[in-house]
Amino acid sequence: MYRKTIDDLMTEKREKLVIDLRSEEDFSKETYPQAKNIYWENFAEHEAEIPKNMPVYLICYTGQRSDEIAEEYEQRGYEIYSIQEGYRAYLRKKLADFMKDDDEKEERLADKAKDAERSIIKKFKKTVWRPFTKAINEYEMIQDGDKIAVCISGGKDSMLMAKLFQELERHGRKNFEVVFLVMNPGYNEINYQTILNNAKMLNIPITVFRTEIFDTVADITDSPCYLCARMRRGYLYSKAQELGCNKIALGHHFDDVIETIVMGMLYGAQIQTMMPKLHSTNFPGMELIRPLYLVREDDIIHWARYNDLHFIQCACRFTENCASCGGTEKGSKRAEIKAMIHELERQNPYVAKNIFRSVENVNLNTVIGYKKDGIRHNFLDTYDNIADER
Repeated sequence: MYRKTIDDLMTEKREKLVIDLRSEEDFSKETYPQAKNIYWENFAEHEAEIPKNMPVYLICYTGQRSDEIAEEYEQRGYEIYSIQEGYRAYLRKKLADFMKDDDEKEERLADKAKDAERSIIKKFKKTVWRPFTKAINEYEMIQDGDKIAVCISGGKDSMLMAKLFQELERHGRKNFEVVFLVMNPGYNEINYQTILNNAKMLNIPITVFRTEIFDTVADITDSPCYLCARMRRGYLYSKAQELGCNKIALGHHFDDVIETIVMGMLYGAQIQTMMPKLHSTNFPGMELIRPLYLVREDDIIHWARYNDLHFIQCACRFTENCASCGGTEKGSKRAEIKAMIHELERQNPYVAKNIFRSVENVNLNTVIGYKKDGIRHNFLDTYDNIADER
């Protein structure tokens, strides 16, 4: 059989070759010890490098690509194995080993949390902490007496946001309360346990509640992602209000904002942005804030990797194969826009900031039309008035 578990690989006593089939970029950031990198699409070109005198183990993102290659090469006489569930299985193994119950567990967890906290104030003070506090102050996100539900999906963004709020309570103003809120919309057991383990490891006291959102949208064929997102936000508002909160905090970052601007232009024929804060239309008295509004995604990734933290990548049941694996949402419109912006930034490092500032510098005298409060306006409405004034 060409499939093996990560435990089989780690207990293999014979000399072996481990091949990481992920991209060179992901391989360079982290890989299995002593692994060799051959991107899965180029595997056939490196056939001469694959030995027949020792076992070969293949690791991809989820186990799918390694399955295809291992099955083919096993039939050709190679002792070759695909690691089930791919690189995410290795990451889960590392996390499970770290979380194992022994005499040193509590000390290990405390050290991990302290290191993550210390890095925010020291190494990432300029790139993460300052943009976080700047957004809160510049957009007046927190007022005296606020009780904020910090919503944690289990990804890198929301987990960092939770740690930032803890630091704000510790080193900044103490004029507000927080609840760290986790909604389980129907995660698979692996993703759910990863969220619980990371919260414990980072000393984040979470409040968890369950919904059946994934089951509800499972049979929806027309825009299930839109419906899922709307339902999740509604449940978060409702639970937060039940807990006495007047605000929910979501982990959208600077790159989410500029990608939304460009997507609106290219695919929605409109100029709009993701606002730093919003009043809820369906839950009177509730607000939504986005404290990571000025934090770049690359800096969030850098913080996670610096602290050797691994979070779920995508929680959706329809795409959960990439969860906890370092994979991407390739093929989505947002991924296309993200790649396009990165390419433009290679040519001009100011592109991202200029996209962001474009919606701060809208000149209504130089646009054909715009909408405000649902009412459409056109430059012709005041065109003759301006001429008369002159």
